[in-house]
Amino acid sequence: MKTRSLSLATIVVSLALGCFAVQPAQAQQPAFPDRPIRMGYGFAAGGSGDIAARLLADVATKVLGQQVVVENRTGANGMIAAESIAHSPADGHNVLFCTTGNMTIITELPGTQLPVNPATELIALSQLLRSTFGLVVSKNSPWRTTQDLINDARANPGKISYASPGVGSVQHLSSELLSQKAGLKMIHVPYRGSQAALPDLVSGRTGFSLTNLGDVINHVRQGQLRLIALGDPLGRQFFPEAPMISETVPGFETYAWFGLCGPKGMRPAVIKRWEEAVKAAVEDPAVSKKLLDNGMVPAFQDAAGLTRTMEENRKNYREIIKAANIRAE
Repeated sequence: MKTRSLSLATIVVSLALGCFAVQPAQAQQPAFPDRPIRMGYGFAAGGSGDIAARLLADVATKVLGQQVVVENRTGANGMIAAESIAHSPADGHNVLFCTTGNMTIITELPGTQLPVNPATELIALSQLLRSTFGLVVSKNSPWRTTQDLINDARANPGKISYASPGVGSVQHLSSELLSQKAGLKMIHVPYRGSQAALPDLVSGRTGFSLTNLGDVINHVRQGQLRLIALGDPLGRQFFPEAPMISETVPGFETYAWFGLCGPKGMRPAVIKRWEEAVKAAVEDPAVSKKLLDNGMVPAFQDAAGLTRTMEENRKNYREIIKAANIRAE
């Protein structure tokens, strides 16, 4: 009996020691980061979003201790880059510099063929900035207020045109929201990007654009374009005296955002590291100045906050798209 008792005790102790030996190996997680990091961006180099991505990459390199490289993969309204990141390992070494359009509008736009669904295959990591919007016209335009534009559009239904960088862009849906709230019928003129729209906008061949200030702020400052009103209060940082569109059209608000997203399945600890890196960029005086110089407002949100913003965006854009019967071309 004694021998049997000792054998059982030995077995119990051996099993217990075995469990302790296995637990550290199971609990151990790969270090992050342990190699260079890829930050995908779905649009061309040189624009305001690309500037912001590179500013963030520089700060993240210092905070995380590994080189963060911006990779521009253009095409399909940013979805080529989104697909590449979504199908990458969810270890934090592949992230997407994401924005309103390719995370919230494209999922709601009928007729869109998605190689990846951002709503289910990508997650929010944190927001870097808000891109505030303004209503701009040619310097020779007869419109000096939002009410001037509305009056003319009502007197000439279907004749006033507005520019956007494409069907389903934030600019397009913002202008459609203005039409819906003010009861207007106007002509949408889509271009291949914001820069392509500028010559016709400056010359007055298209009537107006409701667009992000980052793309037009220098033209406004140089007198080529006239800012009539702002789409959200953050624009007052650039033009303190400018009126709000909501003063004429109650309840109107529009803006875009830029931030970081990543593949679904990222560990909470890795998400936290990225939140810290983005927050450091927002709080860096040199980064803030550069963003503001380019018409963008530093505005941090953590992963939970940006997730809520994206959910709200999808709901709002879904309603605008449905009311206007907009489809992808």
